[in-house]
Amino acid sequence: MTAIISVPALASDLAGSAAPVLLDVRYKPGDPPGLPAYQKGHLPGAVYVDLESELAGRPEQGTGRHPLPPLEVFGDAMRRAGVTTGRPVVVYDAGGLGGGWAAARCWWLLRWAGHPEVRVLDGGLEAWQSYRDPETGEALPISTETPELGAPPGRRLGDPGDFTPSPGRMPTLDADEAAALARRGVLLDARAAERYRGEVEPIDPVAGHIPGAVSAPTTENLTDAGTFRSATALAERFEALGAGSGTEVGVYCGSGVSAAQEVLALHLAGIEAALYVGSWSEWVADSRRPVATGPERG
Repeated sequence: MTAIISVPALASDLAGSAAPVLLDVRYKPGDPPGLPAYQKGHLPGAVYVDLESELAGRPEQGTGRHPLPPLEVFGDAMRRAGVTTGRPVVVYDAGGLGGGWAAARCWWLLRWAGHPEVRVLDGGLEAWQSYRDPETGEALPISTETPELGAPPGRRLGDPGDFTPSPGRMPTLDADEAAALARRGVLLDARAAERYRGEVEPIDPVAGHIPGAVSAPTTENLTDAGTFRSATALAERFEALGAGSGTEVGVYCGSGVSAAQEVLALHLAGIEAALYVGSWSEWVADSRRPVATGPERG
């Protein structure tokens, strides 16, 4: 099963008898939570999940900005949204260029926690709203109705889910492991190239990159339409960066969110990669850790 689903394929699945659970996880760094935007319009049957409070834990001294959420918090959020082990899940965010970060974070967390069938809507909400039926020219529906738990059986997502997280199903790295991997394998830095080089740092207190890491911005995983590039194109991209199918690969970003999109892109290319969840924000929380700047790996 591929880790992404196209808009027409999802529309077909939603019209069938075995519709997936839909999770709306739209999120933009520095913006308010996405709930008000969700309430103004979302895919029919989708349940909103908040990245900051349900897909991440509370930052503490020495952690990154988006540490893993407590299992009970994540599990409660997934069950509230109707997630069950035996039913497929599709996750989406706002989409567009540079999109897929939040959806991929939820995809990664569910896979890490043991859910067997999770996909990201390719292109997100923007792709859904832009799509037109090739025969009728009609747009796909958008809803302002919030699904209610305990609703009649005919109403999708009416019942709470039973998903219980069983963590450890996706590889992770801590700071020491990321440093070591940067030397023996390939550690990809998913942030914008200027942040990698240390020319700007709009969020974290120190600019630069982990010594030995390779710059690999997430924007280059997408087409101009905001959908993922083909598996072949992604494989060629990562091969050029030194991350082939036989290479040990890890990924980090600023706080562990956009790096999940890179892990997803690598997965589509047939390359499995470990996620450094703490990422740069955790790395620079310890002033003893080295920092490299400039275009070279360091």
